[in-house]
Amino acid sequence: MLRKETLGFLGLSLEGRPYVVPLNYAYTKGRILFHGASTGKKLDYLKANPRVCFTIGRQAGRIFRHPQGARCHVDNDSVVCDGVARIIENAKERQKALNAFNRRFQPDAEDIPLAVAARCCAVEIKLTEATGRQQRGLKYAYWRCRFP
Repeated sequence: MLRKETLGFLGLSLEGRPYVVPLNYAYTKGRILFHGASTGKKLDYLKANPRVCFTIGRQAGRIFRHPQGARCHVDNDSVVCDGVARIIENAKERQKALNAFNRRFQPDAEDIPLAVAARCCAVEIKLTEATGRQQRGLKYAYWRCRFP
C-alpha cells in the first residue's frame, strides 16, 4: 500500500502541540521521502522533535445505507508508520532522494542536476514500525512490521 498510494499524512508534535500535514511521498526500502520548502512550520517541528508518525488510508468500497441498529462499516485499508525524520543535508544524498521521489511520479524523469538539488529541501523518514489494517465486510486483517 505504501508503494501504491501517493498522498500521506505526516504527524508531528512540538511541546505537546500536534501538527498533521498532507504531502506527496515516495516509499523505498523502509524509508519515506518527501521534499518541500527550506523553511516553515513542518521543518521547525522536525528539527525540534524528529520522531514522527506517517499514515495513509484508502476507502476500498462504497458506503451503503444500513438499517437502524445494524453495524456500520466501509471497506478500507490503512497503514500507520512510526519513524525518525531527518533533513538531508548532503547535496549528493539529497539529489539521490529527490531523484527517487521524482521517479515515483515520473518514472522516465531525467536526473535532477546537483545544483538544483543543492537548493531544495528533502527529508527522509527512517521507519521503525508500521502497522496495517484491511477491512472487508466485517472481517479485519491486521499486520505489523518492525524495521531494523
